[in-house]
Amino acid sequence: MPLYRGVNMERNGHEMDSVKQSGNLLGLNLAELEDFAVSYGQPRYRGRQLYHGIYARRVRDFGGFTDLNREFRESLSSLHQITYPEVQREFRSHDGSVRYLFRVGDGNSIETVSMPEENRTTLCLSSQVGCALDCRFCFTALLGGKRNLTAGEMIGQVLAVAAAESLARTARLNLVFMGMGEPLLNLPQVLKAVKILADSKGVGVALRRITVSTVGITPRIEELAREPRRPKLALSLNASSEEQRSALMPINKKYPLAELLRVCRAYPLRPWERLTFEYVLLEGCNDSDADARRVADLLRGLRAKVNLIPYNSGPELPYRSPPFERVLAFQQILTDHRIPAFIRLSRGQDIRAACGQLSLEGLRQSALPASAS
Repeated sequence: MPLYRGVNMERNGHEMDSVKQSGNLLGLNLAELEDFAVSYGQPRYRGRQLYHGIYARRVRDFGGFTDLNREFRESLSSLHQITYPEVQREFRSHDGSVRYLFRVGDGNSIETVSMPEENRTTLCLSSQVGCALDCRFCFTALLGGKRNLTAGEMIGQVLAVAAAESLARTARLNLVFMGMGEPLLNLPQVLKAVKILADSKGVGVALRRITVSTVGITPRIEELAREPRRPKLALSLNASSEEQRSALMPINKKYPLAELLRVCRAYPLRPWERLTFEYVLLEGCNDSDADARRVADLLRGLRAKVNLIPYNSGPELPYRSPPFERVLAFQQILTDHRIPAFIRLSRGQDIRAACGQLSLEGLRQSALPASAS
């Protein structure tokens, strides 16, 4: 039976080209799977059965699609697969968090962190291989930018961790796109992944439990604001002035802090929603009382909260976390100015869990001569 017989394929040509090359159905949405089924001479509802099986039932072998006829299952098994990212290594912390180093189809490595708590598990997801934005304190920046991840590779991180940790579909998950990469530079694929992840007939994670973090790509924030169904938004602030932010985050020269705050003030928040500003505290750099007061001035009047994150350091970069007393003083100043501020201690410090650290370690090891490893 010939593949892809041209039935309504033009609309989804890019995704179908990707399926032809890789054979992997993970990442196709409902409409694409319906078109895919029709291309095999099957009725459209077969695509709905595929969608339900891949995402809701989390079936990985076509033999498990017992609601499909045998001939269709055999055709699928011979030419296609449902492939999650491959676990290369996993690192377990004394605090319960797990850092996964995944290999994707082209051999590149990405990182995902699972952070279990008493009544939920938070997964920190990557959206790109590496990152090209060169934030001075970020380990992923040392890798450089390589490519965007596909929707399937992002969804695959969730399903692969769920399989590794035996998480039921009913488990309470929080998903944060705060791993490797800048999500808004891969916005179409991130949104496609989010829609499948948040679909009650798909992976089934509540939309209000999904957050996308950005350094502040203002045109893409405005694009996200127009989406009728969108994840929550977090913004990496990390500085209290234009000069300081440009020194730490070179993207600020293209999308200045003043422009970012203008876009944030215009952002259409839902009744239950606040913007989240992430502020990584770097000792002697952005952690002074004066910094805290400037942050309070910047955010005055915004429906927002601030997550204060003491830096998770490593030998590759010169920054260090401030003493905890300084973190508390910074938080108190924001609180005194009626800015909700929460301290988010880095998880997995004993397993080098800052994004990019494991990939850097892998590159370092691969560069060593055999006798040195």
